[in-house]
Amino acid sequence: MPFANFKVPAGTLTTEQMEEIVTTATELYVGIYGERARATTLVLVEEVPDGGWGIGGEVLTLARLRQAPDS
Repeated sequence: MPFANFKVPAGTLTTEQMEEIVTTATELYVGIYGERARATTLVLVEEVPDGGWGIGGEVLTLARLRQAPDS
């Protein structure tokens, strides 16, 4: 069973955008494995609470992610 797991900051995507992730990821797997993959492809979009993740040992928040790269 093809499986894709997307983790996104909580509250940053609309329902329509999450649906687009599901349909686009499914189509990607169908393109690779053929139509037989459609019925068994599982796509999970998980919202991560603010401050619930980090990169390089630093906790990230929405405020920090929205800062200009040079800030």
